[in-house]
Amino acid sequence: MANRPTIYDVAQRAGVSKSLVSLVMQGSPRVGESSRAAVRAAIAELGYRPSRAAASLAASRTRTVGVLIDDYTNLWFVDLVRGLHAALGPAGYRLAVVDVASAGQAEDPVESMLSMRVDGMVLGMDPPQTLVDLDGAPHVPPVVVAGTREDRDLPYDAVANDDAEGARLAARHLVGLGHRRLGQLPVAGGAGTARSAAFAAEAGRLGAVVVEAGRAAQATDDAGFRAAAEVLERDRSVTALFAANDVMAVGAMGAARAAGVDVPRELSVVGYDDTSLAAARLIGLTTVDDRSFDVGRTAGELLLPRMSEERRGRAAPVRRMLEPRLVVRSTTVSPP
Repeated sequence: MANRPTIYDVAQRAGVSKSLVSLVMQGSPRVGESSRAAVRAAIAELGYRPSRAAASLAASRTRTVGVLIDDYTNLWFVDLVRGLHAALGPAGYRLAVVDVASAGQAEDPVESMLSMRVDGMVLGMDPPQTLVDLDGAPHVPPVVVAGTREDRDLPYDAVANDDAEGARLAARHLVGLGHRRLGQLPVAGGAGTARSAAFAAEAGRLGAVVVEAGRAAQATDDAGFRAAAEVLERDRSVTALFAANDVMAVGAMGAARAAGVDVPRELSVVGYDDTSLAAARLIGLTTVDDRSFDVGRTAGELLLPRMSEERRGRAAPVRRMLEPRLVVRSTTVSPP
């Protein structure tokens, strides 16, 4: 057959109606075994592949979940998306990921997702104003927020690791090794604010002094390099650094090398997120595992029942907090 076979071709070959073919493809128990066998044989003979787009239109569902992030270069999102796929993929959902910080956004990212008729949305960032303004509108799908955000009273399900506890783990680790003058490389944002405040408070409680660099706008390698250089120039008695994330921590290690400071013999470094970058053998970064894969998977698990018509909008928002873990590698030792 020259043209791509259709459901009508399958029905004709099997000698049944189009509706019965649809029932077979849906796994309906209302179809007799002989008819089911005839339809399956026709599908195999014709090489028929159902149109997902047509099925979505017929069901008023697209089986697509929109994911909004604000920095493709942040490795935290890699494991978040992997976790989302682990939860949503087996249920037949695809992910459409949009980086709202990308240059050349011709359309509001929320409006773009709504025009795609996504069945649900996951926010790996603070909710865009468009979504806040549309809250409660009937055409807005269920939303789950992943990660610590500025506004804790959002009317959506949310899941994050306990950023404050993770920062306290880092402080206890460094002070436990004997460090008493600690540098901190903070970043703006919900998670960054929670981490820096908790780290400073815990270090102070344990008797250490914290020297903090200026708060960076983004958690990048360059921001980490600049912040670490600032701390080392201001106070060379600092023997350890805590960075807001792993990428900043690697930038800090670059600044230490440029200043002739050995890591970890003269300067211990701790990151946050436990990304693949931290686990690389060449780097071996001590870091806090923020359970990003589990955050993504849990976000997907929260979204699945919300996307069913029976549950949508009925239950109160759910909050899930996952416990972080300290992962000790080769960048932290006792001070000289």
